[in-house]
Amino acid sequence: MSFSGNSLLASLSQADIVALQPHMSTFRFEHKRVLYEQGDRINAVYFPVSAVVSIVVSLSTGETIEAAMLGKDGVVGAAAALNGGISLSRAIVQMEGEGFVCECSALKGAAMQSHTLLSRLLLHEQTVYVQAQQSIACISAHHVEPRLCRWLLRARDLAGTDKLKFTQEFLAEMLGVRRTSVTLVANALQRAGMIKYSRGNVQILDVEALRDTACECYETVKSTYSDLMNDGTAYVQPMPS
Repeated sequence: MSFSGNSLLASLSQADIVALQPHMSTFRFEHKRVLYEQGDRINAVYFPVSAVVSIVVSLSTGETIEAAMLGKDGVVGAAAALNGGISLSRAIVQMEGEGFVCECSALKGAAMQSHTLLSRLLLHEQTVYVQAQQSIACISAHHVEPRLCRWLLRARDLAGTDKLKFTQEFLAEMLGVRRTSVTLVANALQRAGMIKYSRGNVQILDVEALRDTACECYETVKSTYSDLMNDGTAYVQPMPS
């Protein structure tokens, strides 16, 4: 079984891969499937390859707002695996695709035996926290157009394709805005030649223009992830012997 499609798994040592491999199996992420609800006890951890998963917060009004987006660069549910805890938010598949699933107890057991694996998981959870923090700032300070551009770019990075399947209703839900707002912005982006939108299909036509229009949050999240995951020794200290 090759784990090269998920960059976090691919970054692990051979010893860590050998320890995890017997507990890993392939998994099909179906569109809109809820992996966890808020309050669920987590028994499995997911490593997307071609799928994209949103971590969302639900409000009493029934509205949901995305806090983080995870895909081929990460793992869904690692924090709960490490502390045997409860999901603090909902995890829902926004783009279907393939990946892997691992028993929660197996991942925890392997991490407790390997400082390198534990470090990778802790660093990844820091990147999720950074995304959530940035989302709060983004919602508070930025208009819908740059936020939508940021969101499309992040989805493109994780999906590895310029063709994305999203309805306007879903985009509005993830951004925490009305559908009419998404419609107006999507039409403007289409007129500007940045995207082509039709019946739930978004095709990105001009990546550079989207980057120029996106808010700073896109590059902030991207660079922070790179800094943490590529130079983790600066952030996670070895455990005492």
